[in-house]
Amino acid sequence: MKLLRFESGHGIRIGVLDGETVYDLTAAGPGFSDWARAYEDAGSLEGLVASVERAKRTSRKVPYDYRTLRAPFVPSEIWAAGVTYLRSREARETETKLKGLYDYVYSAVRPELFLKDSGLRCVGPGDPVCVRGDSKWSVPEPELSVVLDAKFRVVGYTVGNDVSSRDIEGENPLYLPQAKVYRGSSAIGPVVTTADEVPQPRALEIRMRIVRGSEAVFEGSVNTSQLKREVDELVGYLRRSNVIRTFTVLMTGTSLVPPDDFTLTGGDVVEIEIEKIGTLRNPVEQLRA
Repeated sequence: MKLLRFESGHGIRIGVLDGETVYDLTAAGPGFSDWARAYEDAGSLEGLVASVERAKRTSRKVPYDYRTLRAPFVPSEIWAAGVTYLRSREARETETKLKGLYDYVYSAVRPELFLKDSGLRCVGPGDPVCVRGDSKWSVPEPELSVVLDAKFRVVGYTVGNDVSSRDIEGENPLYLPQAKVYRGSSAIGPVVTTADEVPQPRALEIRMRIVRGSEAVFEGSVNTSQLKREVDELVGYLRRSNVIRTFTVLMTGTSLVPPDDFTLTGGDVVEIEIEKIGTLRNPVEQLRA
């Protein structure tokens, strides 16, 4: 099941995507005003799927239109895992002045986890992701992103873009929050594919394309089989001595890193496609310092 939000003449609606048809569940009753409420009312993923199937019988059908999509939900929080792919370790070793640090993080028992956002700075399909005004080296980071409930159970998966200022982080690892957390520094979408449809999250193809003008200035692909840690392992560390709300996101890290001489610039368009989920497309906005 693919969960989404879209805008219509009646405001922001929630629905499910079936091929090229969207079932407008908001039209089916007040219990479908937002996904977090619908999930908590249902009590589990299985309960949500059952309630959605019932609601589809009385819902309104509308054609799928990517241009109307919004973030599939407003995240309670976004957490992120770092150095979970070999390519990420290599890239961060290149940028940092403290050599050996990320080699250690990659091989350590405990993963790197950090709070990326409260949800306030996250955008959805078609909305601009941003580049800091005081950064000269910024990149998108395409990531398989896990959607969790308040009990740390996996609800589903979405596409994530963890935009990062590599020069700021490379200057000093303690600058990580400034490199990672600012307006428009993350994006999710276009849908949430429920966990029952993704039995093997470490067997998904990820593709990224960056378009500048009419030219693709970067294209690459990777498979999540290269992810060093199991999704359950990352979630297990996140839950230690922690508390989250329903529809918290955990980004699992990236292995698609543009060359060191590449930086995002205003007007670029970032397209990230993950198998079984879809394509997240965002223009890039250059912020002032």
